[in-house]
Amino acid sequence: QVQLVESGGGLVQAGGSLGLSCAASGRGFSSYPMGWFRQAPGQEREFVAAINWSGSNTYYADSVKGRFTISRDNAKNTVYLQMNSLKPEDTAVYYCAADHRAFKLPLRASYEYDYWGQGTQVTVSP
Repeated sequence: QVQLVESGGGLVQAGGSLGLSCAASGRGFSSYPMGWFRQAPGQEREFVAAINWSGSNTYYADSVKGRFTISRDNAKNTVYLQMNSLKPEDTAVYYCAADHRAFKLPLRASYEYDYWGQGTQVTVSP
């Protein structure tokens, strides 16, 4: 079992930056693929970024490619999402998620992930 807690959300002006963290507790984090998703009001939850267990492979949604960076520190049981050049359309609740299938390449579908954090709000003003 893995518990995930996101932090770092907030209010920022368009063009600004925010860094999100997701701290994991429980066993197995260092072997799990991890993902970031987001959900805006009235919208479906959508894939943002994912990273494999070692951090050597990363994947991004087209809408954030070149602006967001996912990374992880297995010694600290933490995954990060650095968000630059933020746009109002990035406004959403951001969730981190873990896939319990150790050493698997990360996937983009939310149903592939077993553990979820409670989410952190990111609001980008025009």
